[in-house]
Amino acid sequence: MDPDENAPAAVAARFARFARDEAPGRSAVYLAWATAVADSPELCAILARIPATHRQPPLVFAVTRMLGAPVGGADDWAAFVRARADEVVAECAARSLQTNEPLRCAALLPALSLIEGPIALLELGASGGLCLYPDRYAYRFGDAALGESDVVMEAEVRGRPLPPIALPDVVWRAGIDLQPLDARDASDRAWLEGLVWPEERERAARISAALDIVAADSPLLVAGDAADADLVRRVAAQAPTDATLVVTTPGVLPYVPRARRAALITALTADPDDATGIRPGGIRWITLDHPALHDAWIPPIDPAGWPGFALALDGRVLAAADPLGSWIDWRA
Repeated sequence: MDPDENAPAAVAARFARFARDEAPGRSAVYLAWATAVADSPELCAILARIPATHRQPPLVFAVTRMLGAPVGGADDWAAFVRARADEVVAECAARSLQTNEPLRCAALLPALSLIEGPIALLELGASGGLCLYPDRYAYRFGDAALGESDVVMEAEVRGRPLPPIALPDVVWRAGIDLQPLDARDASDRAWLEGLVWPEERERAARISAALDIVAADSPLLVAGDAADADLVRRVAAQAPTDATLVVTTPGVLPYVPRARRAALITALTADPDDATGIRPGGIRWITLDHPALHDAWIPPIDPAGWPGFALALDGRVLAAADPLGSWIDWRA
């Protein structure tokens, strides 16, 4: 049987799951749109023409909004998709989810505070580079405040108190992404802002303000596969040698196939004198990812009993944290 014959049913199941498990409490608009897709064989047939890796509900919805779909009732949105079906399919196939949440810097900051500067910061899967500016944002961890900026990252502190935290001394910043986005480009900026769900007004304001910071002092952004260790080495070679190179992988590892993920982690955790590492003298690696993604956690993590993502420095687990940085539970 041609597997494409089952694609409309697969679309219906995926959008029904989104409406049931992901949209409630976060977006009434997206819940209504997803329900409309799940209930419409015609809409499912249209969206089934999109490659499966490019038809996640948030991606489809962001594309339609970018193309001018009215943000409101499901009937008007469905009519838009039917009328612009070819354009929606083509644009979704060319796009990918590039959610760039600068609030993740609130989760990364405690790990960065453990590293002596100056720091050269390299992010894998950087999107528009909003997580490359932890030193340019202000922070509020419960009652504790740090830094001065128009962009304030607020995170709830759970469990143990956080260790002493300081803004890092970042002297070089770069990122690798399959489709890097330029904060100075109006269309790239609109796409990043359009990936924010309609009701997330506070998040939209935060991302817009962070984009202004990035646009004023753009990082080095390289188009390429962030899981390609050779490419990572070439970009890392451009970092100043008198700075500690810190490679971050916040939320990118799920998009790397498991075998290549393991090879990348091996390169990131190589001994300083190992020629298979990222750069001579070694690096520091900070990750914020789901604990089930790999087995490089020290000590090992049981994903079944772990809340949120795990924050680790060089594989050593420091904390549990919200995937987008809204809370941190220090455990080191």
